[in-house]
Amino acid sequence: MTQPQQWTGVGRTETGHVRASNQDALALLNDCGIWIVADGMGGHPAGDLAAQTAVAVAAQRARERTAWFREHPNAAAEFVADLVTSANRRIHDLILARPSLKGMGTTFVALAITSSPTPVAHIAHLGDSRAYLYRTGQLKQLTRDHTLVEKFVQRGLIDAATALTHPERHILTKGLGMGVDMEPELTSTPVMPHDLIVLCSDGLTKMLEDAAIASILSRANGDPHRTCHDLIEQALGRGGEDNVTVIVVACMPPALMAGRFQVPSATGEGWRRCA
Repeated sequence: MTQPQQWTGVGRTETGHVRASNQDALALLNDCGIWIVADGMGGHPAGDLAAQTAVAVAAQRARERTAWFREHPNAAAEFVADLVTSANRRIHDLILARPSLKGMGTTFVALAITSSPTPVAHIAHLGDSRAYLYRTGQLKQLTRDHTLVEKFVQRGLIDAATALTHPERHILTKGLGMGVDMEPELTSTPVMPHDLIVLCSDGLTKMLEDAAIASILSRANGDPHRTCHDLIEQALGRGGEDNVTVIVVACMPPALMAGRFQVPSATGEGWRRCA
């Protein structure tokens, strides 16, 4: 008898070897089919507060609307966009209440998967936290970085290789907290049972180019636990210059995930095993 399968995420976040604190945050809402990564803007006030607030608000909103989401799978894009606007609204409310927080902001990428009639991944994002799809040995970036250098590349002013080392490569053009009416970029793509979907902060992509990420995924044999662990360890091993956060989502039989499900620890460091 064939076991039923469900999309399940495994996540981990680490401070790295250079930063004094971790300004990344993540949410694994496997029961809702929702996964989120946020990366507080470095060099701005309260980046950690911005990321934690964005994830907490979006997670609460997702749980409140999960029943609606399941009844209206054709409105999935609206659903993930609402997570972003809800989080952005809360961040601006905090800034209004505490002017010292002016300039606070965070990147944000949220993934929701609808399962019928065929699985589709729906992504809303702002900033340079990314979503990738890995399928049959090929890695595809599903999101476009909202950065100044990405604009330069799109306009033909510099090439992709130059963008990797450009001194302004981490200047964001969009992010939560950067405007009251900030609207996310929305992406939808069909997914297949053997696909892996990776969400990550730029602490991963600073340390690993896409070819290195693809190589790690190819060796993990579709195991989201091994994939997440190996991506984080490689980023740390190559210097860990920034906070690094990874979520890997895979379609797995529930029995294979039982006792292995990983979530961030209470301190935000590493992961712990659920009972």
